[in-house]
Amino acid sequence: MLRWKYPKDEAKRLAPLVLAYIGDAVFELYVRCYMATKEVKVKKLHRGTVEMVSAEAMAIFYREVEPYLNETELEVLHRGRNVKSRHNKRAGVSQYHMSTGFEALVGYLFLSDQEERLNELVDILIGDEHEGHEDNERVEAE
Repeated sequence: MLRWKYPKDEAKRLAPLVLAYIGDAVFELYVRCYMATKEVKVKKLHRGTVEMVSAEAMAIFYREVEPYLNETELEVLHRGRNVKSRHNKRAGVSQYHMSTGFEALVGYLFLSDQEERLNELVDILIGDEHEGHEDNERVEAE
């Protein structure tokens, strides 16, 4: 049987890069679902999604979400940020590490079955009420 939900303490102990690996896929799905609500052509949906899941954008999300996190979530975020890994050539080292931290947080919340909390944080970042995020503005303007 495939196991993809863990108690919080077990999910927290998973390797940060494993959490980030899962978080990357989960966050892209959230972004794709969000983008699908926009009345734009598929090419623009794809371009907007790529922009919102880039290391640069996720580094921004890292900084925006940090004040809303509890102690455990902050620990996961920082563990993901501090893990040794190779970085993308398009993003700076700092941005790449922050994006890995953000992905680790998303992966942790997903794997520990905290969907309501994950929805709450994602809504803060990309929900329609979130004004001022450059990616949202760019997509809506197109």
